[in-house]
Amino acid sequence: MNSSTERTVDWPKWVADIPATLMFVIRDGKILLIEKLTGIGEGKINGPGGKIDPGETPLEAILRECQEELHITPTNPQKVGELLFDMTHIPNIHCHVFIASEYEGTPTATREANPLWTDLDAIPYDKMWEDDHHWLPQVIKGEIFYGKFLFEEETIVQSDVEFGEEVRQHWVEKRY
Repeated sequence: MNSSTERTVDWPKWVADIPATLMFVIRDGKILLIEKLTGIGEGKINGPGGKIDPGETPLEAILRECQEELHITPTNPQKVGELLFDMTHIPNIHCHVFIASEYEGTPTATREANPLWTDLDAIPYDKMWEDDHHWLPQVIKGEIFYGKFLFEEETIVQSDVEFGEEVRQHWVEKRY
């Protein structure tokens, strides 16, 4: 974690403290979000997801997290982006973002999350992490992305988001 108010990040050498995942199920003009009840982001609206366990791939982790948080298994999930978060108040996060249009199971409230189907034109960005409105609208339109965000507490002080097929060159594909 960093704590200087005038800090910069050497992104090519940057290393995350936590590898993580995020999933958005999008279908029939709606997006499946969650009200996060525990852990990092508690109280915020987000997609299901969480930490990648040692030895898991991002895909394996997002399937496990969706099962744990909502009792669903997304079918044919597609990776659409990566997020790098340099934070002052929580560990730095490298997040792999997925979307799906289908799933098995029934979205069910758990001790970790309450499911929330939301119309695509009514996404509650004011209750989400500040970065979400920088990339989620484009993901909904079918774009892929790579984003880097520097946060002071919960406020973005620097951001860089790229869209398009060429961003795949930045993506990290490995087991954690």
